[in-house]
Amino acid sequence: MSAKIAVVDCQSHVFPDAYAELLTRAQGAGFRAEGGNGVYTLDYHAPGGEHLQRFILRLADYSVARKLADMNAAGVDVSVLSINIPTPDLLGPELACEGARVANDAVAELCAQHPDRFVGLAALPLTDVAASMIELDRAIDRLDLRGVFMPSHVAGLPLDDPSLEPFYAQVAARGVPLVLHPTVPSWGNTLRDYAMIPMLGFMVDTSIGMLRLILGGVLERHPTLQVVHPHAGGVLPYLMGRVEEQTEVKKRGRDHITRPPGSYYSQVYFDLVSPSALALDFVYQFAGPDRLLFASDHPWVEIALILETVRACNWPDEALAQILSGNAAHLFKIPL
Repeated sequence: MSAKIAVVDCQSHVFPDAYAELLTRAQGAGFRAEGGNGVYTLDYHAPGGEHLQRFILRLADYSVARKLADMNAAGVDVSVLSINIPTPDLLGPELACEGARVANDAVAELCAQHPDRFVGLAALPLTDVAASMIELDRAIDRLDLRGVFMPSHVAGLPLDDPSLEPFYAQVAARGVPLVLHPTVPSWGNTLRDYAMIPMLGFMVDTSIGMLRLILGGVLERHPTLQVVHPHAGGVLPYLMGRVEEQTEVKKRGRDHITRPPGSYYSQVYFDLVSPSALALDFVYQFAGPDRLLFASDHPWVEIALILETVRACNWPDEALAQILSGNAAHLFKIPL
């Protein structure tokens, strides 16, 4: 390869101290946080009260110093920053708006301190659509954030719920991408053993969310809406043939769409957070290089692991340049 290709990491997480502390005040039905001094225990519960998943949050893992050091070691030029779960919609009506503002201010401050290394995504209090639309305008116009961090469900509400329709119209009109991200599935009681929620549940839940955006007609009603499906599309690229056999042959699930589901999905971007060259090559064949985005899920995953897996696919140099940075520069308006 004759020249270095720039690298943009499109899924990289931070966890602001102020947001972590705010979590301990949350009274959301599906989530509880306890702790302090940089270490927090995060517990998720199903609607019926069953305990689903515990995560231990160590803020040191999300430090800017570590992120920059790991970026430099892996050769990443720019990272697209977002908070990690839990998103503000899980904090309950008293704290959701405050949580979104705290998270967005902190992400924007990091981007302003390191303008050549970071751009950010907005977190929104999506259980309050009107407040989300106000905060989205603030995040774009005043904070220069470049997209929306969208959980795979909104505190149990499916992504095609009619209440979200004005929000999708605004996101499409503003021309910023909607970046899906896993959250603990509300149906996760079937997967709570053996840590199957992060192993499998995350991938399935984002795929359900994406398929609801398609079958619910969101992408048909808002054809300019730009969506990023993370983790190489979860399970949906592998299943799209079955989905289309159901809709086009058996005529199931077509109430809100006029075209085959794959025609909407062909407009979606995919990030490449998967440590499997086989999976990455499948989504490369499925979507083509102009719809793929390099991403690592740092600090949960080592940047070098995903970067090495991408390079092991031996894609053409021109395609690799698109995937590592060209597509991201266009989507997130990053000057390289």
